[in-house]
Amino acid sequence: MADSIYLILAGVIGLGIGIVIGRALMSKVNEGKEKELEEKAKSIIREAELSAENIKKDKILEAKEKFLKLKAEFEEDASRKKNQIISNENKLKQREQHLSKEFEQVKRKETELDELKENLSTQLEVVNKKKAELNKFNQQKVSILEKISNLTAEEAREQLVESLKDEAQTRASSFIKDILEEAKLSATKDAKKIVLETIQRTATEHAIENCVSVFNIESDDIKGKIIGREGRNIRALEAATGVEIIVDDTPEAIIISGFDPVRREIARLSLHRLVVDGRIHPARIEEIVAKTKKNIEEEIIEIGERTVIDLGIHGLHPELIKMVGRMRFRSSYGQNLLQHSREVANLCATMASELGLSPKQAKRAGLLHDIGKVWPDEPEKPHAIIGMELAQKYKEHPVVCNAIGAHHDEIEMTSMISPIIQACDAISGARPGARREVMESYIKRLKELEQLALSFDGVHKCYAIQAGRELRVMVDAENVSDERAGQLSFDISQKIEKDMQYPGQIKVTVIREMRSVSYAK
Repeated sequence: MADSIYLILAGVIGLGIGIVIGRALMSKVNEGKEKELEEKAKSIIREAELSAENIKKDKILEAKEKFLKLKAEFEEDASRKKNQIISNENKLKQREQHLSKEFEQVKRKETELDELKENLSTQLEVVNKKKAELNKFNQQKVSILEKISNLTAEEAREQLVESLKDEAQTRASSFIKDILEEAKLSATKDAKKIVLETIQRTATEHAIENCVSVFNIESDDIKGKIIGREGRNIRALEAATGVEIIVDDTPEAIIISGFDPVRREIARLSLHRLVVDGRIHPARIEEIVAKTKKNIEEEIIEIGERTVIDLGIHGLHPELIKMVGRMRFRSSYGQNLLQHSREVANLCATMASELGLSPKQAKRAGLLHDIGKVWPDEPEKPHAIIGMELAQKYKEHPVVCNAIGAHHDEIEMTSMISPIIQACDAISGARPGARREVMESYIKRLKELEQLALSFDGVHKCYAIQAGRELRVMVDAENVSDERAGQLSFDISQKIEKDMQYPGQIKVTVIREMRSVSYAK
């Protein structure tokens, strides 16, 4: 027990001695490190002081250099401005000297001018004296001549003027006559040249409009379908379209006869649709014909728009465009009206260009010059006047309106475009083979025949067929009885005999059809 206590005491004492020795050693080590750190800090401070001193010296040198540079630039600029001021002063001195010399010259010129004025005044006095002497001498001479000739000066002057006037008039009339004859010869020559060049540059093909159209079919078996049982289909088609359908031995062809091109076209298109559809009976025929008439109106508008685009005409009213399209289905003396109007428009544009006039106005007037022929109402006025009124209604230029109205001399021409339209219309119609007079009179007779029948009460539709040898009249079943239909046929035939002239005889057929329609709901 005592031994263990001694051992513990010995351990504690050893531990305390070790701690004391360790602390002593640590203090010595720390003292060495502190000295080393102090020396490093001092060296860093010395280096920083040296670096700061060097930087300070460099900045001072840089500032001195900059100051010297600015000083040199300022001195140079000041020297330049000083030299400029000296130069300007020298120029001002030279200018003053020059002005003084000019002032002296001006004074000298003024002196010379005063002397010249004095000389002129003296000379003017001399001239006036000479003039007075000359007038006195002339008066003496005139009085002597009056005594010799027994005439006063005024009478002699009048006689001289009259003789000179007569001589001048004679020479002037002779000169004017020569000029007029030369102008007529050259004008005729130039006019022929312009017309020939215009015709050559606007050469077109011509085809006389016929009164028949040919509808081609694939086989003759279709003819039976078109005729129908007891001919009911062909009768329904003729009644709906107003043309004559001729089905004969001609292989693979059906002939459509009628004087109105629009009716023939409606019949042809309706036949084509019926043949393609295959259902051919009276109800279907009436439906197809109604649709075709509507499509024809759309085609007319399309033809008009395409025509004005082809000719480069802009700003035309839609109603005038529609009338231009209707020209496609109208003929004048056998010549297609649209083809004729297009040709006249091109001729007018060419001729107007040659004469230095507006080709656009000339082309516009040329296209519209026969627009009155397609106006549906057809009042008792010349077609040129109707066309002019339509053009005025749709705000066309006055020059164009006058050209349309005056191309057949119905009104006075007021512009240079008007005679061009008249000349080009004659050129187009006078080409060999362009027109046929008999055709126009034939169509006019058939239209008068239809109008005569339509003038009776109860007549719904009327068609002249078989080249005018037959007149088919459709009446309203509600307003016309069977007995009245027979009487109407006789009355129409008597009026035709009384009012019209025609070859052979005309068959008048009055058709009364009663339909009763009801719907099962």
